[in-house]
Amino acid sequence: MNYYPVCLKIDGKNCLVVGGGGVAARKVKTLLACGAKVTVVTLAANDAILQLAGEGAITLCLRAYEPSDLKGMFLVIGATSDTELNFRVSEDADRKNMLCNIADVPDACNFILPAVVQQGDLQISVSTSGKSPAFAKHLRKEMERRFGAEYAVFLTLMGAVRKALLAEEHAPEAHKGLFEELIAAGLLDMIREKRDKDIDALLAKTLGPGFSLKALDVET
Repeated sequence: MNYYPVCLKIDGKNCLVVGGGGVAARKVKTLLACGAKVTVVTLAANDAILQLAGEGAITLCLRAYEPSDLKGMFLVIGATSDTELNFRVSEDADRKNMLCNIADVPDACNFILPAVVQQGDLQISVSTSGKSPAFAKHLRKEMERRFGAEYAVFLTLMGAVRKALLAEEHAPEAHKGLFEELIAAGLLDMIREKRDKDIDALLAKTLGPGFSLKALDVET
C-alpha cells in the first residue's frame, strides 16, 4: 500500500482517543503536544490518563464507546485491547469520512503514525508502511543519535534570520542564496561546537552589520 506523506496541523482540533491503557496514554500525550483538544472514552483509565484528566488537560468519559462520540471530531485513534471494538471504531469513522488510526492494525487505518525524531522545529518521520514498526523505531533511535540538539538551535537561528530579512522587505526568493551560504560555511558545526564568536562573524559577513546571536535573540 502506498501512503501519502503529510503533516497535519491539529492545534485546537477536537481529537478522540478510545482506550485507557498505556498505548492510549502515549497517543494522548502526542496529541496534546501538538495542541489538540483531546477527549478520551474508556471504561477504565490508567494513572497517566487519570492524572491528565485531573489536571484538566483532557476530557475523560468513563463509559463505553458510542458512535455519537465521533461527532465534531477531527480524527479518532482506537487504542483498546478489544479487537472487535477497535474495528467498530474504524468502521464508524469510515462512514463519516474521518481520519482514523487503530493502534497496531494498519488495515483498519486510513492513516498511520510514523516514528518521529524531534529536535525543536525539526521533525524527521520514519515509516515502514506498517510492515515493521519495530524497525521504524530502530531507525528512529539511530537518527536521534545523528541529529542532536544543535539542529533545534540551527532552525531557531535560521527562522530569526528569515524574520529579520523579511522585516527589511527582502524578497523571500532573495534569501535562498544567503541561507545556502550560511549552511555551506559550516554554521551547523559552529553551533554544535558553541563557537559563538565565529557564528557572529559569519552572520555579519553574510548578512551585514547588526546581525548577531544577541541581536537575533538566539542562544546556542
